[in-house]
Amino acid sequence: MKLKLILILLITWAPLFSQDFSRTKYNFNSDWKLKQGDFENALNNSFNDSQWKQVTLPYAYNQREAFLKDITDLTTGIVWYRKSFKLPEHVIDKKVFIEFEGIRQGGTIYVNGQKIGMHENGVMAFGFDISEYVKPFPFNNVIALRIDNDWRYRETTTNATYRWNNINFNANYGGIPKNVYLHIADKIYQTLPLYSNLKTTGVYVYAKDIDIANKSANINVEAEIKNEFSFDKNVVLFVEVFDNDNNKVAEFTSETYTVNSKAIKTLKANKTLSNLNFWSWGYGYLYTVKSYLKIDGKLTDEVETKTGFRKTAFQNGEVVLNDRVLQIKGYAQRTSNEWPAIGMSVPAWLSDFSNRMIVEGNGNAVRWMHVTPWKQDIESCDRIGLIQAMPAGDAEKDSQGDHWKQRVNLMRDAIIYNRNNPSILFYECGNEVISEPHMHEMKSLRNTFDPHGGRAIGSREMLDSREAEYGGEMLYINKSASKPLWATEYSRDEGLRKYWDEFSPPYHKEGEGPLYRGKPANDYNHNQDAHTIENITRWYDYYVERPGTGHRVSSGGVNIVFSDTNTHHRGESNYRTSGEVDPMRIPKDGFFAHQVMWDGWVDIENYRTHILGHWNYTDTVTKNIYVVSSADKVELFINGKSKGFGTQSKQFLFTFEAIQFEKGSIKAIGYDANGKVLSEDEKITAGEPHAIKLTPITNPTGFKANGADVALIDVEVIDKNGIRCPINNSLINFSLKGEAIWLGGIAQGPNNYILSKSLPVENGINRIMIRSGFNPDKIKIEATSKGLKSDKVTLETIPFETSNGLSTALPNAALESYLDRGPTPSTPSYTIKRQPVFIKYAETESNAENAYNSYDDNELTEWRNDGKMSTGKITYTLAKPSVVNQCVAKFTGWRSKSYPIRILADDKEVYKGDTKQSLGYITIPLKPVLAEKITIELIGLNTENDAFNEIVEVDPNKELDLYKDKDAANRKGDLRIVEIEFYEEYNEQN
Repeated sequence: MKLKLILILLITWAPLFSQDFSRTKYNFNSDWKLKQGDFENALNNSFNDSQWKQVTLPYAYNQREAFLKDITDLTTGIVWYRKSFKLPEHVIDKKVFIEFEGIRQGGTIYVNGQKIGMHENGVMAFGFDISEYVKPFPFNNVIALRIDNDWRYRETTTNATYRWNNINFNANYGGIPKNVYLHIADKIYQTLPLYSNLKTTGVYVYAKDIDIANKSANINVEAEIKNEFSFDKNVVLFVEVFDNDNNKVAEFTSETYTVNSKAIKTLKANKTLSNLNFWSWGYGYLYTVKSYLKIDGKLTDEVETKTGFRKTAFQNGEVVLNDRVLQIKGYAQRTSNEWPAIGMSVPAWLSDFSNRMIVEGNGNAVRWMHVTPWKQDIESCDRIGLIQAMPAGDAEKDSQGDHWKQRVNLMRDAIIYNRNNPSILFYECGNEVISEPHMHEMKSLRNTFDPHGGRAIGSREMLDSREAEYGGEMLYINKSASKPLWATEYSRDEGLRKYWDEFSPPYHKEGEGPLYRGKPANDYNHNQDAHTIENITRWYDYYVERPGTGHRVSSGGVNIVFSDTNTHHRGESNYRTSGEVDPMRIPKDGFFAHQVMWDGWVDIENYRTHILGHWNYTDTVTKNIYVVSSADKVELFINGKSKGFGTQSKQFLFTFEAIQFEKGSIKAIGYDANGKVLSEDEKITAGEPHAIKLTPITNPTGFKANGADVALIDVEVIDKNGIRCPINNSLINFSLKGEAIWLGGIAQGPNNYILSKSLPVENGINRIMIRSGFNPDKIKIEATSKGLKSDKVTLETIPFETSNGLSTALPNAALESYLDRGPTPSTPSYTIKRQPVFIKYAETESNAENAYNSYDDNELTEWRNDGKMSTGKITYTLAKPSVVNQCVAKFTGWRSKSYPIRILADDKEVYKGDTKQSLGYITIPLKPVLAEKITIELIGLNTENDAFNEIVEVDPNKELDLYKDKDAANRKGDLRIVEIEFYEEYNEQN
C-alpha cells in the first residue's frame, strides 16, 4: 500500500522535478479574426465570430488605406481581434506568456473571457503571464483584444493624451500591425525583456575589453531568472555561442547560484573569445547566444539571443565604430516605414529588402522618427548592418507631467527590449531639445538597464548639454570638438518620381503645384533633376566640415526621408514625397546621387559617376545635362564626341550647359586631377515601346502560403532590345489567378491607383505586390497593354505549418545577414586636410567679458559688439605665430545676415569683403602671412536678406539663429560671432 502511494505521489509531482521540458517560442500570428466596431460579448469564448475577416498577423485593420488616404483620413475607432488556440498536449502546469510586439493605440486583452490587462502607448512591445487563464489541451482557448486607435485616445489612469499619437507623422495603422508570440516555459525560467506588466528584463548580452586588432572580446551574459516553484533551486547558467554560419565557437558557465522560491535573481557568465567577427556598417555579422539553465546536471530553458559585437566611441566630435571614424550618412525615416495597401505590416524579408537598399545606396544610418521602431525593423537593421538611432516617443519639444512620464516609461521599456541589438548606436530622448534634468533622467535609464551597450544617448539639438552624449539640429550645420553633432534631418524638399524634368512627359513645370498653407510650394513639387540637385547642395555643407577638416567637425546628417511616406505632405500628392525612393522602393535619381556622394566612411573611398535623368528627347531639345560624380573633373561624350568638361559646384555636381539632344549614347567620364579615369556612366536612347517585362522578387526562404507573405513584381516597358523606355507611362492591365490577394502598386492618378488592377508605369517602370493565400497554390499574373507585347509570370507558394494556432516557424527564420561591404577596414577613414591654429585669447573693447564665447566650442553662445560699427572689432592672439590661410566662422544670423569685414594678420590685410549667408559655417580664404594676431573688423553696415528663404520650415528668427533677438535684423552695426576657427596648411611635422 505504501509503495503504491509513493508511486502515485511520484507521478503527481513528476512535472515539478523534471528538467526535460523544452521551452518553446511559438509564432502566434496565424488564425486571427477581426471586425471593426464594438461588440459587447466579443470577449467571451462562446461569441460567434464565424463571419469575421480571417487574417494572419501582422495585420492592421485599416492597412489597405495606406497611400489611398491622407494620414488625417485613416480610419479610426474600435476594432476587435479574436483567436482560438490549443496548448500543446504536453503542456501541463507550465508558464505561458503572450508577447505582442505592439498594438495601436490602446487595447484591453482578454483570455477565455477574463481581462488580463491593458496596453495603451501604441508603440512598444508588451506581454502578460497568462498561465492562470489558459487551460490545457484539448481545451479551445480564446484570446480577444478590444483596440481603440482614435487619434485622441487618452490614457485610462491619467486621462492624458499620447503626444506621439500624432496626426502629422505617426501613420495610424490600427489594431495589431506587428508580430505576436507565445512562450511556454517551466516554472523556473529566464524572464522576458518586457518590463511593463511583467516587470522583468530578460537576458542581456554584451562585450567588454574589445580588441579590434586582435579580434577578441570578453563576452558577458546576464540572465534574469525567476523561480516560481515552491522550493529553492540550485542553478548554473550555461552558455553556447554560435557564429553567423551556425558553428559553435564557445561554451561557458557561471558559478552555481541558489534561486530562492518565488524570487528573481540575475545569473552571470562570461568568457574571452578570440577570432571574432565584429558587426559593422554593411556587415551584419551576428552571433547566436544560447543560454540555458543547468539544474541537477540537466539543461533546460533554452533562450536564444541573436546579437553582434562591436566597439564604439563618441568623442572629439566624431562617431567611431570598431576604431574607425564614421561620418553619419543616411536617412530620417518615418518609423511606420510603410508600403502601399499593406502599411507597415510587411513580412520580415521585405523589411530587409527596404533597409538593405539604404546600405546599397551607401547610407550607414537610419534615424527612426518620433517613436520606437518595431522589433522586426530593428532586427532587420542588425542583419543588414545599418546603424540605428532609436527614439522613445515624442512629438516636438520637451514634455511635462504625465506626458513626460509616458515618454520615460516608453524609453525604459524600449531600452530593455532592444539592448541586445547591435545596430542601435544612439538612444534619442526627444525630437527636439529637452531639459538637462530630463536628459539626466533618461541617461540614468541607459546607465541602469544598458550600461555596457556602447550607445550614446542624446536628443535633437542639445548643443551645449553637459548630459547629452550627442546632438544636432534640423537643417543647420553644427560642429564640435567634443560630443558628435549630426543633423537629425535635413533636405526636406519633395518631388515625385514621375517627373524627370520639364522636357519629359508629362512635361511638368519645375515647382508647379498647389499652394501649401496659402503660399507657393515650389520646394514640394520638384522635378527629379531639381530635387536631386537640392540634395547634392544640402549634403555638401556637411561634407566640407567632415572629420579630417579641423579640430571641430560635423559628424554628418540624415536626409528626410528614405521612402515616400503616408504622412504629413506639402506637395500635390496626399502623401509625403521627400523620399529618395518611391513608396514601392523604386529609386529616384536622388538615390543614385547619394550613392555617389556617400561611398566611404568619411572621405570618398570608391569613385562613382551618375548622369541625372535619361537620354530620350526629341531632336529639338537643348538642355543642361547634370552629372553627379566624386571625381575631380568630368567629361561628357555624345555618340563618342566630347562636349568638354563640366562646371563643378558643390564638390559633386557637374553642369554641362545647353547640350543638344542626339539619339544614341551619352557618357560621362570622371577623372582625377592628373587625368586618370576613376568612373563613368552611360545611358542609351531607347527605341519604341515594344513589350512588357515582368520580374518577380520573392521571399528568399520561399513564398509562404501563410496569408501574410508577399511577392513583388517589377513591371517594365522595354524596346525590342530589352532597354527600358524611360519616358513611357503606359497603362498596364493585370490579371491574377490562384489563391493570392491583389495589393497592386501606386502611381499618380485616381486614388493613387491603390488596389487597382490597372496601373501605369512611370518612367518605364512600376512595381506591384501580391499577398499569399492560406493554401499552397500556383499564382499566375499576366500583364497586358494596348500596343505592347504582354508578359506573364507564375509563382508558387509553399506550405506553412501551423497547428492549433501555433507554429514553430518564426517570422524572420532563415533570413541571412548582408555581409557585402565586409568587415571594418583597418585603414584610416580620412586624411587630415588642414591644421588648426589655436587661439590663446581674444581682446575687444565691446563686451570683452564675452569674447571667449566666439571660440568656446559652444554654438549656443556668441560674442557681439554693442551694435555700433565703431566697436565691431575683435583681435585673436594665436597660441603660436602661424601662417593662417583660412578662417572658418559661424556668424550670428548666418542664413540672412551679411557682414562687410576685413581681416588683418597682425597689421596686414589678408581679406576684405562681405560674408556669405549660409546654413552654418563659411570658409574665408586668407592671404598666407606669418602673424601672431588675427583681427576681424567690421568696415560697413551689415545687410539683411534671407539667402535661404526657399529652405522651408526654418524660422529665420529662431533662437539658434538670432538668439531670440527680434530686433537684430534692424541693427546695421552688429558684429556677432558664434564660433571662429583659424587654419594653416597641413604639414605632418606639425
